Parts: sequence; C-alpha cells; structure tokens
Amino acid sequence: MGAILETKEKKVLVALNDSMSSKAVIEFIIRMPLRPETWHIYLLHILRKSSASEELMGRKFAAEQPDRMNEMLKKAKTILIQNGFCEDKVDIQIAEHEYPTITDGIIDQHQKQNYDMVVIGRKSMSKAEEFVMGDISIKLIRMLKGTAVLVVTS
Repeated sequence: MGAILETKEKKVLVALNDSMSSKAVIEFIIRMPLRPETWHIYLLHILRKSSASEELMGRKFAAEQPDRMNEMLKKAKTILIQNGFCEDKVDIQIAEHEYPTITDGIIDQHQKQNYDMVVIGRKSMSKAEEFVMGDISIKLIRMLKGTAVLVVTS
C-alpha cells in the first residue's frame, strides 16, 4: 500500500534583509521544483536591536529602516507572484519588536506560528568569521527540531 501524500498547506517562513543572500533566497525559491500551490510563504524581516556602532549612524537612518525593509519585502513578494506564486499565499511582515539577534527573532517567530520550514540566506564566510560571528544556520538547526531549515548560500 502506497503512502498517502499530505496536501495541507505548508507554512514557510522566509527571513529576509536587504543583502545579496536574501536576493539569492528569492531566486532559489523561484527555481525550486516543489509545488508552490501548497505553500503559504511568510516573508519576514527581523528587527535587531542596534549596536553602539549602528547608533552612531543616527536616529534618522534607524527610523527609516522599517520603511526600507517593507519596500524590500514588497519587491520580493512581487517577484514571487510574477513567477507563479499565488498573491494570497505570500504575506509580508516586519517583526513587531526588536530582538537581540536575528536568530532569537526567527526562533520566537517560529514558536508563535509553528512554521513547517524556515528559509534563510547565508553569505560565504571564512572559518575565522564563523568563529567570531557565529552561524545563524547552525543555531537554527539545533533549536528548531522537527522543522525543515533551508539555507541558501550566496
């Protein structure tokens, strides 16, 4: 007897920012040979608490960040729709509050919504950079047991 394929809608969290890695994520999703009609994609930007050096960039820059990120998310949604994803199955949102780290934000959002998959972009880093900065993808894999974590490198 064959396995019954589950056709319920899958909730997919796609964490984005304005980096090349995020652009690579959208390009990868478009090319994936999976059935996008069963996906509900949540394009999400996590606001991270500003570091001391970022505070030096000024309040105006920080105040404009949600608007810039909202425009970036709208563009990503448009690209997905133009490539066959249903408009009513692609949502955009910016996290309601700032998190100490992007990892903390993704984990908190996952706990609130119980996503089936989390997709993130990752730039290539040297071993030294990974040691100093940490690796969000490894942290997510460890913390989000039972959830698919897709890491797209650029």
